[in-house]
Amino acid sequence: MAQDPPAQDQMHYEAMAQEALRGVVKAALKRAAAPEGLPGAHHFYITFKTEAPGVSGPNDLLSKYPDEMTIVLQHQYWDLAPGETFFSVTLKFGGQSKRLSVPYAAVTRFYDPSVQFLLQFEAPSAVTNLPSAAAAAPEPAPDAPERDPDAPNVVSLDTFRKK
Repeated sequence: MAQDPPAQDQMHYEAMAQEALRGVVKAALKRAAAPEGLPGAHHFYITFKTEAPGVSGPNDLLSKYPDEMTIVLQHQYWDLAPGETFFSVTLKFGGQSKRLSVPYAAVTRFYDPSVQFLLQFEAPSAVTNLPSAAAAAPEPAPDAPERDPDAPNVVSLDTFRKK
């Protein structure tokens, strides 16, 4: 009996899920940019691909991080401006203020250690090529062991893959 080939994801659900989860990053940055700033002990570690399209900042800074860079938004950040497709922020590096602009699509990791909340994203080049990435998705893991309550809350695209 012939088996039908696996269906192609012509809806690009993985891309939609990535975009939706990046909306959480955007919403968190909008809250941090409000006059009240970050509430309580919240702070963010944001990792992004420095060579991704749309990333801009001083060449001397970005050249030190040819692949990825992690920035921290906690006490010393200024002029945080979360837009619809990117955010800009001024941070101090070596005592000098430097402005960075980062598209949400370049973000690979968003972590708030105060509540152990972590979002991980596929690298930008992988996101644009989702049909082949979806076809190459690994086999689902067997039932996962019970979650360690002290481990970070991780939400990645694997959470949404069909089991």
